[in-house]
Amino acid sequence: MVIQTTYAFNLEALITDLRTTLRDDQISVSETDRETHSHDWSRHTPSLPDVVVWAESTDDAATVVKLANTHRVPITAWGAGTSLEGNPIPVHQGITLSLSRMTAISAVYPADFQVTAQAGITHEALNAVLREHGLFFAPVPGANATLGGILANNASGTRTVRYGAAKDNVLAMTVVMANGEVITVGSRSVKQSSGYNLLNLIVGSEGTLGIVTEATVRLFPLEKFRSTALVSFETTQQAIDAVVGIRTRGLTPKSLEFVGETYAGILWDAVGINRKPLPTLFIEFGSFREDVLEAELEIVKAVSEGLNAQHIELTTDPEKCDELWLVRRHAYNYFQARYEGKSLYVTDVAVPISALPQMVGTIQRLMDENGIDGVVLGHAGDGNVHATMPYDDDAGFAAVKRVNAGLIATALQLGGTATGEHGVGIGKAAHMEQEHGSAVAVMRTIKQALDPNNILNPGKVFP
Repeated sequence: MVIQTTYAFNLEALITDLRTTLRDDQISVSETDRETHSHDWSRHTPSLPDVVVWAESTDDAATVVKLANTHRVPITAWGAGTSLEGNPIPVHQGITLSLSRMTAISAVYPADFQVTAQAGITHEALNAVLREHGLFFAPVPGANATLGGILANNASGTRTVRYGAAKDNVLAMTVVMANGEVITVGSRSVKQSSGYNLLNLIVGSEGTLGIVTEATVRLFPLEKFRSTALVSFETTQQAIDAVVGIRTRGLTPKSLEFVGETYAGILWDAVGINRKPLPTLFIEFGSFREDVLEAELEIVKAVSEGLNAQHIELTTDPEKCDELWLVRRHAYNYFQARYEGKSLYVTDVAVPISALPQMVGTIQRLMDENGIDGVVLGHAGDGNVHATMPYDDDAGFAAVKRVNAGLIATALQLGGTATGEHGVGIGKAAHMEQEHGSAVAVMRTIKQALDPNNILNPGKVFP
């Protein structure tokens, strides 16, 4: 099946129609606004949209999408632009539909542990409000992404080991389809078995099947107490054995992060700690009982000592917890400072947890073979591995792309995936058939059925 990828439209006529229903300050063809919406945080080639439109309601979004479909204009949704695989870059130009003004919280349901909010609110802004209710939304991508972006990308982050990814935390969504029709998928009921699961079809589709404008998501209570363990081992295998040991003893940390030895060295240097760079785990627990945290830390200590841990640091002090996690949360910034002036290629794969040592070893070998001074970091609790690699010229870019292709091939051989949380976007599209085989044809059929004119974020997901 061939999906249309060429577009011919009258921009002047389109803008005239947009101005019949939207205010002038919701429409821009200025060079500055177009440039701002031409790139995300990735290294993928920017592409200027023809026009940027800001929706302020679901009705606005539906109107714009309907006009795009009528004029056969590509339309790409925009949240915060923090994607790492070119997901919101308008590669076929057309309309960029920004949802950044749609930041309202429609309702908080404390007794149901739910909130309904518009797609443009960032997770930090959402959690600032929820904190007043003693609740929080669990998925925390590395960047301050919007709710719509998190759902469109099925983002996750450091808390996935305990709370799951975006798909595990959404109950209902309002979605604008390619013809401008507005539908609701899912419901506020926690248990749902009625009809096709359109909710999880839309989640992770990166705006290629519909544009999410509002969502109802699950919340969790903020625990009163926290604890943190920082443990270093001689080998990656020992670190992963510790992860398995901790999980098989019934512990479910809020976060369970792995940092490779090179990255660990950069972190210790950045914060002035005189410590040998070794594979290191950052582990966080939360509870309403302090004695539970103490018992959990004792188990972590016993498991770690049994695996010959070289450094063990345990704390239930809130300030010390913040201090240790600040090191992990600023890891990318520390690496960026180390390689100031260079471009950074950030990629991710995911594998079964038991395959993490082999995956990490392969990444390091590929970087060494290609002369790349990169680092490895991962969400060890769910098998998601990230590689960050500096480069400064075309030859360097070619080298990091070779590494990326090699690590994806290895991840697939190990029973994993080409991307754990960054999404497909532009960068991983070439590997879709390698991972999914003939299932890609089924995906294309779904895309064709829901978006026959291929106006919704064309150029993404499919090779």
